[in-house]
Amino acid sequence: MNPDSSSPAGGRRKRRLPRSFKELTPSHEFSPRAFFREMVWKAFVTKRAGQRRRPVFPRLHPGEVALTWIGHASFLIQFPHLNVLVDPNFANWLFLLKRQKHAGLSLLDLPRVEVVLLTHAHFDHFHKPTLRRLPSPKIAVVPWGVGDLADGLGFDRVIELEWWESFTRGDLTVTLTPSNHWGARVLRDHHRGYGGFLIESQGRRIYHAGDSAYFDGFKEVGQRAPPEIALLPIGAYHPEGMRRVHMGPQDAIKVFRELRARWLVPMHYGSFRLSFEDLEEPPRWLEELAIRDGLIQHLRILEEGQPERF
Repeated sequence: MNPDSSSPAGGRRKRRLPRSFKELTPSHEFSPRAFFREMVWKAFVTKRAGQRRRPVFPRLHPGEVALTWIGHASFLIQFPHLNVLVDPNFANWLFLLKRQKHAGLSLLDLPRVEVVLLTHAHFDHFHKPTLRRLPSPKIAVVPWGVGDLADGLGFDRVIELEWWESFTRGDLTVTLTPSNHWGARVLRDHHRGYGGFLIESQGRRIYHAGDSAYFDGFKEVGQRAPPEIALLPIGAYHPEGMRRVHMGPQDAIKVFRELRARWLVPMHYGSFRLSFEDLEEPPRWLEELAIRDGLIQHLRILEEGQPERF
């Protein structure tokens, strides 16, 4: 785990102030010049790709589930009588970072959402302008120490969970699972939690890993509650130091096996330039690995804004 992170079960290590720009980045390798050139300038001069589409959401029968990838780590998960949003982000800009591909649909085209799951407080996952625009009423489920950030965002209830705690509403059960990341939104709020979610309803189980580097905790998820559908991050892995907090395609294949899932749905790529690999590289590499390892029949690469029935 990140040595500067706190967990609900362990003590907290005193965190010193960073001494340089490099220490503000996961890899400790980005120079200000490289960051501006790769993340800001190249993104700024690149025309935004993709397009929003008006989705046609399927009519679901009992036991069916539909997933719509909005982009980045944002998903709409639909059960026959319940809609769940995970890490919704419809921003065209995150401060200086330009979105490189349009969100797959307009926020106005979302159906009524009952529950919003937020994996951690980072700006690309906990996007306050998006959350403010979601229609009420709704429930937010967040990791420990994150609930105060939801104040004033229109939620009827905010539920904080620690790892392996669950929230149940009707036949929906949401469980916060461990991850290998960190939760601070700014420099000093390292008390905030982070994790992934197991989402269960009508006998279906979906796993959203949030942000995470590879660690042994994925084996625990696979042993305790193997999911049917695994939403796994595959981007923001280069330079190599970025894999301290993110996964690449190789990691995702390994995690998929350890989860014992049926479907691998990749995410966390193509929307925002957060590292130095080409934006088109992660899904291409993942597909090559899936073919090599005989897993291509288990890979579902979703198109933004296009609902897929599972």
